[in-house]
Amino acid sequence: MPRIDRAVADVDASPAEVYAAFVDADALASWLPPGGMTGAIADADLRAGGGFTMTLRYDEAPDGGGKTTERSDVSRVAIDELVEPERVVWGVEFDTDDPDTAGRMTMTWTFTARDTGTRVAIDATDVPPGIDVEAHQQGLDASLANLTAWLAG
Repeated sequence: MPRIDRAVADVDASPAEVYAAFVDADALASWLPPGGMTGAIADADLRAGGGFTMTLRYDEAPDGGGKTTERSDVSRVAIDELVEPERVVWGVEFDTDDPDTAGRMTMTWTFTARDTGTRVAIDATDVPPGIDVEAHQQGLDASLANLTAWLAG
């Protein structure tokens, strides 16, 4: 069975407000990096068929180093689909020399209206086998917590 990493959070914002956080480079750079990392967005073309480059820098180098350098993960993100305000689909590839962390991972973000806001779910499929399951789950959960805080302003 293929690996699917999933995280879900309920946020106090409308689906349109959540969607807007995915099509603004400054917003992405603010909320997307997990704890212990800072992020920078380059080459942002935030439309379907576009994409961006995300550089994540670790505050402290992890055991074994990052995927790109000892203290960084650089990923190229293709925006495969934008369905306003319901869904965002990214194809993510890490800049890496390690074949176990290489390959194209698909990240599908869905935004479902609820009585008190929006349920945000992320499904990561085709996750490269060298990406630790527990660490990836922590990263997904942290990004959703950051998004929740960012939306709360």
